[in-house]
Amino acid sequence: MRKLASIILFLAILSNSFGQSKNSPLQISHLTGDFYVYRTFHDYNGTMISANALYLVTDKGVVLFDAPWDKTQFQPLLDTIKAKHNKEVIMCFATHSHDDRAGGLDFYRQKGIKTYSGKLTDNILKKNNEKRAEFIVPNDTIFNVGNHTFQVYYPGKGHAPDNIIVWFDKEKILYGGCFVKSAEAKDLGYLGDADVKEWEKSIKKVQSKFKSPKYIITGHDDWKDLTSLKHTLKLVQEYNAEKVSNKSEKK
Repeated sequence: MRKLASIILFLAILSNSFGQSKNSPLQISHLTGDFYVYRTFHDYNGTMISANALYLVTDKGVVLFDAPWDKTQFQPLLDTIKAKHNKEVIMCFATHSHDDRAGGLDFYRQKGIKTYSGKLTDNILKKNNEKRAEFIVPNDTIFNVGNHTFQVYYPGKGHAPDNIIVWFDKEKILYGGCFVKSAEAKDLGYLGDADVKEWEKSIKKVQSKFKSPKYIITGHDDWKDLTSLKHTLKLVQEYNAEKVSNKSEKK
């Protein structure tokens, strides 16, 4: 009886993994090779907002880049990855301190998964008395995990003072998180912790350092348009120009 129950649970997880609908709280899309984009949802001021994140399957285990925004999906994500790839999650990176990125650090740490953040993120979480990562990543660090290599990089202030990005050089994948807005975004979204003036400089540093990406994963909304980084720069420049114009009018 117990074996039958286990089989039923396994089939249910498989069904969730491969037969997802637009209404599924956890949606997984194959990006390329060993890379998968997963999407969860959160009610923000009465509107359901999607959040994109990434996971990488290596021969040592699975690496998460950011946790689900929806806390109810922390465990289902692990279960789905196990069912889909027959591997355990071994590492989890938070790309900045906001809840849609760092909210799962404590959950995954308690599961025995190694958790990582940048020093600036750790400082913010500590100041706010929130759960922190086990390991601190220097601003520009290269990781070798199994058969894969990636670079964690701090470009400077932008959407948040601590936002980091991840670059996979072999595959030319830029995981931008909330540092990069979707090409369909009409504005810069939440700016409560943003430094829009510095954001422009930070984007240009990324464009100069990581050339010709084949994929750019944005923090929210559609991520399949490669113009997203350029579009983010355009939104930032327009915002800054409007600020300057408004100041001039007030004089």
